[in-house]
Amino acid sequence: MAVTESILVVVNVAVLAFLVRSYIFHNSNNVDEDDLLVEKVNDFYDYIVVGSGSAGSVIAARLSEDRDVTVLVLESGLDDRNHAIISIPAKGAELMKSKFDWEYYTEPQTQACWALKEKKSYWPRGRVLGGSSTTNYMAYVRGNRFDYDSWAAQGCDGWSYKDVLPYFKKSEDMQDEELAKSEFHSRGGPLKVSRSPTSTIPRIFLEAAKEAGYNETDHNGECQEGFAIQQSTMGDGVRSSTSNSFLWPARKTRNNLHIAVQAHVTKVIIENKKAVAVEFVKNGRLQRVKATREIILSAGTIGSAQIMMLSGLGPKKHLEQLKIPMVADLPVGENLQDHLMTFLRVLINQPLSTSPEKLTKPWTKLQYDLFKTGFLASPCLNEFVGYVRTRTDMEYGNPDLQINMLLHLPTREEIKRILSLDSKVSEQLKWDTREGFYVVPILLRPQSVGTLRLRSSNPFEYPIIQPNYLTDIEDVMVMYRGVRIFQKLLKTKAFRDIGARLDTTRVPTCNQYTYDSDEYWQCYVRSITVTVYHHTGTCKMGAMTDPSTVVNPQLR
Repeated sequence: MAVTESILVVVNVAVLAFLVRSYIFHNSNNVDEDDLLVEKVNDFYDYIVVGSGSAGSVIAARLSEDRDVTVLVLESGLDDRNHAIISIPAKGAELMKSKFDWEYYTEPQTQACWALKEKKSYWPRGRVLGGSSTTNYMAYVRGNRFDYDSWAAQGCDGWSYKDVLPYFKKSEDMQDEELAKSEFHSRGGPLKVSRSPTSTIPRIFLEAAKEAGYNETDHNGECQEGFAIQQSTMGDGVRSSTSNSFLWPARKTRNNLHIAVQAHVTKVIIENKKAVAVEFVKNGRLQRVKATREIILSAGTIGSAQIMMLSGLGPKKHLEQLKIPMVADLPVGENLQDHLMTFLRVLINQPLSTSPEKLTKPWTKLQYDLFKTGFLASPCLNEFVGYVRTRTDMEYGNPDLQINMLLHLPTREEIKRILSLDSKVSEQLKWDTREGFYVVPILLRPQSVGTLRLRSSNPFEYPIIQPNYLTDIEDVMVMYRGVRIFQKLLKTKAFRDIGARLDTTRVPTCNQYTYDSDEYWQCYVRSITVTVYHHTGTCKMGAMTDPSTVVNPQLR
């Protein structure tokens, strides 16, 4: 499972500068509710955090608990306050391709994305305080214990499941009464987590899964394998991003934490093998700010790798081609991996789905405005999840496939936008609004590996993203087996009772194959191939002796 990375911690201690600056800072700055952002940053901070996403907001808040240090957060995106669309859970999809989105695209794919525009995968990333935790579908999934234990076995001391579990619990404020009693959950942390389905369909899916022999599980508990109502990063009907859960509460009570938005970091300055300063552009002006202790890159799989290479940390040959002076020859940008999904359109005979009409009714809005309940309180209509093994020879509890469900069939234009479908394909599919839902088989353990490279030395030019999707045939087969597993679930009484069946409209890129043949579904997977937004690996963590790693287990 992908885990958000916080990359590059390099220590530089300058005690005298710290003492002088600390005195000035603490005697000249007071927190003002109306002025929580800074337009002009100081010359020095102890810690500079680049990026305010799922990791950056947390680490900035934690560091600022020490009132004797100063912390600066540099965020390239916008302020997340006073935008109602961000806080309303069901509106998450509308943030895609908005002003809060980096809107990256991969290179054209040869073995995947055949039905997408230019065969490119659209990669939304949050360009806003809170990063992608502000724009995502709010699924709360910690990852599989086998992954953490395998990291520890490969030399990442301190990263086993028993090591990380206390920190997951420390951050969590579980709203669900039943789950809160579990030894794997807790209350009182900054991040609200809940499960509150707004439709009966998740319960029907759960009954179908049990009927087919699968367990009901807590996917963040003892064993991930099985099916469950989705746990979501939301509470009281409102999105729980890391900015509103960690960063803003810290900023409102501490004058040692500064936050600057629309501050695009272009480079880390490294002197004598130590990171000493950060260059960034704000208000059209190139500025530099120094760090007396650490610079922490938390700009995500794309941004952290891009900044490192612009700073001279990366593959020697690549940096030489772009005439970037090399500081360290490191495999930055290698090992790019991503979860993939495909969409199966399911039609039903009963009015159970959350249709666009239900979402836009005046009562729906009034119910949410008054009580923070109803359809608009659904986490992007993503309320159900399952984890299964597609092969019997795999170890129990270590699934290779995830199955999600979206509670509605959106309009053709909406699905075209979200999936970035090719216009001709979209017209031929005629995926219009009807009663039904989407089932989404998701590849959990991709074997295909890609790269991220600079397009140029211009820090504002998007990098070259080459994920090499589905170049390993096993990735195709896992997703294909996921389709077959769901077809078996459709035969259960629970699904038959609501008339659930696959939409048999043929994907035009697979017309040469007989519908429902093995060849057809494998082609389908290669055609409707969509990122699950879990890109990872470009700044790989591992033992110092491993030549494929970029940072050590302390993320340095």
